[in-house]
Amino acid sequence: MENTVRINKALADAGVCSRRRADELVAAGRVRVNGETVTSPGLQVRPGKDELEVDGKAIRPAAQAPCYLLLYKPVRVVSTAYDPEGRTTVLDLVPPTWKARRLYPAGRLDFFSEGLVLLTDDGDLTNRVVHPRHHMPRIYRVLIRGEVPERALEAMRKGMTLAEGETLAPVEVRVLPGQLHDLSGVSAAQRPTGQRGTLLEMTLHQGLNRQIRRMCRDLGLTILRLVRVAQGPLRLGVMRPGEVRELSPAEVAALKKAAGM
Repeated sequence: MENTVRINKALADAGVCSRRRADELVAAGRVRVNGETVTSPGLQVRPGKDELEVDGKAIRPAAQAPCYLLLYKPVRVVSTAYDPEGRTTVLDLVPPTWKARRLYPAGRLDFFSEGLVLLTDDGDLTNRVVHPRHHMPRIYRVLIRGEVPERALEAMRKGMTLAEGETLAPVEVRVLPGQLHDLSGVSAAQRPTGQRGTLLEMTLHQGLNRQIRRMCRDLGLTILRLVRVAQGPLRLGVMRPGEVRELSPAEVAALKKAAGM
C-alpha cells in the first residue's frame, strides 16, 4: 500500500503554510492535485508522486532541513507573508541568505507593536505554535502613559471581559521599577534617551487578537510602546528592530519540546 498523507500535512511538510492555513487554501479552491482543483481538506495525496500546486505554483517536497529564524519586528511592519496594501512585511526584512526559503511567520504581532516573531518553513511546528491547544506563553513589555491604578492590575490578574463580550483568562502582570524606560534591549550605558511612564511586564496564555491593546483600552490606559520579548522558550534578548538571526540547535530543541513535538 502506498504511503499517503492528508493534503494539509503535505503542504505543511513542504513549508508552504500551517495545516490550518492549508485547509483554508483548499476550501478556497486555490490548490490543485495532478492538475485538478480540490476542495476536500481530507484528501489523501502521495508526497513526491502527486503534483501539488498552490495558486498555480508547483509545490516540491522540502529537501532541505527546516529553517528557523527569530526576527525583531519593528513597528509599522505587517507580520504576514503578503500584504494587499503593499506595506512592508516581515518577509521583506529577511536577509538574502534566506530569501529563497518558503518562510512564514508562526503567529502574528499587530502593526504598531514590535518584538519577537518566529519565521520558519517547518509547517508542523508552525501549526503547533499557533494552535490554541498548546497555549505557548508570550511575554510583553508594555509602556503605559502615567501611573497604572491597582484596580487595573487586579482586573487583568483576575481575568476580565472585553467590551466585545470576550472573556479573558487571568494575565500575569507586574510593574517593573523606575520611571524612565528604554525597551530596546540595549544596556543603560548605550541608551541615549528613554520614555517616561509605567512599564508593565505581561505574560499571556491566550491568543486573542490585539488582546493587550483591547484590555488597556477598556481600563482607560494609554499604551506608548508594546514589545513582545519572549515566546515559549525563545527570548528577544539584545536584538534591535529589524535584526534577524537563526535559532541555535538548543533553541530549536526547546521550542519543539514546548510545542509537544
